[in-house]
Amino acid sequence: MARNISENIRKLLLLGQCVPTVKQNATKIRVKRLELDENLLMYFRKDEFYYCFDPDKKCKTGDIVLIEALPQKLTKLITHEVKEVVFPLGDVTDPVTGKKVAKEKYREDIEKQSELYGKLNSAFNYQKAPPRGWQDGKKDFTSKPTYTKFHVFDENDPYAI
Repeated sequence: MARNISENIRKLLLLGQCVPTVKQNATKIRVKRLELDENLLMYFRKDEFYYCFDPDKKCKTGDIVLIEALPQKLTKLITHEVKEVVFPLGDVTDPVTGKKVAKEKYREDIEKQSELYGKLNSAFNYQKAPPRGWQDGKKDFTSKPTYTKFHVFDENDPYAI
């Protein structure tokens, strides 16, 4: 009884990563879980995939999102909806302090260090950088429809995975 209740509560809000999908008005989210092997008494990673209702296309491939279970299924596959984008891809935030990170250092520390030693012309300026998505259609093809390539053809399709 208690186990069923905890499983139901656990499926209401989930944190996962957006992966490429072909579905219209839906995104595919990978949720990583640890499953106990009772023979070895060890936890092993298990990935679960959920199709989430996302008509506004809030999340892009690689984003970490929070999803919520729908009160009733929209279709046979779509059981959840995207509640919010927690961490966009490429914009890494430390979850404990809430500060932005570049590699292993905080961005604030990098700026202080560059001011202390003198700014370099080649230093990247995060405040002047355009938001993610400005290269959509040029170098960023995450909004294009993807599909799994089952055959090898002479021409190379950039949207196939």
